[in-house]
Amino acid sequence: MFSRLHEPINTAWDARAFHYLQFRLKGNSMDLKKLLAGIGMLTLGATVALAAPAPRAVLHGSAPSWANSRNFVADADPAGSVGFRVYLGWVNPGAAEALAKAVSDPSNAAYGHYLSAQQFRAQFSPAANALAQLKNWLKSEGFTVEYSPLNNHYVSAEGTVAQAQAAFGIQFANYLVRGVTVRSPTGDVSVPATIAPLVSGIVGLDDSYEFVHTNHVVDAPPVGGFRNSPPLSAFWAQQVSPYAYPAGFTDRANPPTAPWTVKGYTPDQIKGAYGIDGYDGAGQTVAIIDAYASPTILADVNQWSTNRGLPTMNPSQLVQIVPPGVYNRPQNKQQDPQGWSTEETLDVEAVHGMAPAAKIVYVGAPNNRQDLDAAMNHVVDRHLAQIVTNSYGFITELLPPGYIKPMEDTLIQAAIEGIGVYFSSGDFGDETVNFGFATTEWPTSSPWVTAVGGTSLGIDAHNLRALETGWGVSNYNCNTSTLVCTRTAWTSGAGGGVSVQFAEPDYQRTAGLNLTGRGVPDVAALADAQTGLLMGQTQTFPDGVHYDEFRIGGTSLASPIFAGLMALVDQKSGHAHGFANPLFYSNPAAFYDVLSVKTAVARRNFVNSVDATAGTVDRLRTFDDHSGSPTQHTGPGWDNVTGLGTPGVAFLSLLGQ
Repeated sequence: MFSRLHEPINTAWDARAFHYLQFRLKGNSMDLKKLLAGIGMLTLGATVALAAPAPRAVLHGSAPSWANSRNFVADADPAGSVGFRVYLGWVNPGAAEALAKAVSDPSNAAYGHYLSAQQFRAQFSPAANALAQLKNWLKSEGFTVEYSPLNNHYVSAEGTVAQAQAAFGIQFANYLVRGVTVRSPTGDVSVPATIAPLVSGIVGLDDSYEFVHTNHVVDAPPVGGFRNSPPLSAFWAQQVSPYAYPAGFTDRANPPTAPWTVKGYTPDQIKGAYGIDGYDGAGQTVAIIDAYASPTILADVNQWSTNRGLPTMNPSQLVQIVPPGVYNRPQNKQQDPQGWSTEETLDVEAVHGMAPAAKIVYVGAPNNRQDLDAAMNHVVDRHLAQIVTNSYGFITELLPPGYIKPMEDTLIQAAIEGIGVYFSSGDFGDETVNFGFATTEWPTSSPWVTAVGGTSLGIDAHNLRALETGWGVSNYNCNTSTLVCTRTAWTSGAGGGVSVQFAEPDYQRTAGLNLTGRGVPDVAALADAQTGLLMGQTQTFPDGVHYDEFRIGGTSLASPIFAGLMALVDQKSGHAHGFANPLFYSNPAAFYDVLSVKTAVARRNFVNSVDATAGTVDRLRTFDDHSGSPTQHTGPGWDNVTGLGTPGVAFLSLLGQ
């Protein structure tokens, strides 16, 4: 964690003080050497006292690990713009964390006695004079102060790189990381010692937000439109391929060869498989946080709803909000606005499919993933919903603590207010395939969120669970003449593992998990793109722009499915469930224990992603395959692919227990 206190600097001739002075002199007509010579003469003569620069303090851990000499490209352009947020910590943070635990623990007398947002601010928000002190300092450094939320959690400001270098006493540079050029301070930043005790973290001085990614899988998403090629079954094993199951994936003898994939499951099929019936989410509100916003979202979700026999939505039921205090930057291809539009559409349709009468509040960061932390704070501080689903994450936990601490504070406020926050666990297993070592994602590794893993789900003709197992997939290319299928690579799977950032929380320790850190995920839902949701979206095809439907998966599907089902739990109980992990771990019987089933399905792909004019190719895709994620397994009890499991027969009665 980010230590708020901060090493004072010896300002006499400390190197950082020298840099600080150097930055201050940039643009000044006085030559630095002459000034230093003058200082020497004054010192030797001892006739005039020179005021020492004000003491400064280093914010340890504020620089990302990728800002190093190996990745260095060039110094940053001092005229470049920078937008950032300086976060303040809660007053009496220990008491805030203790209260968050108490109101979330079913065995505690305070369980469910949540504070309102106003009550939280009165007890834990930073004082107005502390906020004013921070704002005044930022203004004195030449920054434009943009916004502070009602809970005084941060001050957002904008300026130039030159101003940031001077204010924070460190140079900025560009670095090449994973093929992307990103900017960062070259080391830990510093602030005046009088300001340091106020600061819990700074978000935005470096470009770590470039490594945020969505967790949806369309199977090599195209630049334009996408369609699934037939054969496509309406339910599990309706149509059967001629391809034999791969070696090691023969747990299912019926059908005798691999079934073709489904067209995509509907909400009725998914809820039927999970035994959910009788509730529609009326009176409940679910927030969705993403970046950007789809311009066709209302039309798309209503066409999709009509096709599914669901009620359509109106602008008062589907509300889109861009929170204040975020930054509208020129479009960056790396940030993939098209991918985020698909993410929003998937999230909205999945929540609406599970809880068609619930209100959905979509909160988007406009054209900049840097602002996802501000979007979360806005939802929590304004109490816009009692459930929040998030389908994005950083691909490791290896982030500057200044990124992590502010979000953790926001999540503690969410728990105190009775807001349940859900995060997708990731789509690349334990990330070994990407990094060569196992790591969980963040924020899904936070002990204050419910991490949602993923499964492969077969649903029969009667909307019942035919099979369900952990999501992990390898690809096999199939020869249509010889019917021989050859493995190419492991492609994807539910994120999971053990955090190195957070200790094992009480709710996992008392459940007997005995892990070395916080275990991910907590629960699971349908995620495999081979057995995914049939979603609809306006897309660009060779013949024009129009609505169409395709099958999609990822833990980006699992999280909104689970959030939508929790809206039904709240509707049935008559009150919000809040931070649910202590409740979940004390009621494992409410979940279907997902076990290992080694099997496979066949699929046919359009080569050009939209039609057969360029031909088709056949593939096999495995289930419960963790060959590319060696620390994972699916098995009895909690596991690091599906957590406690998926909704079971007692799921809707969770809050009555």
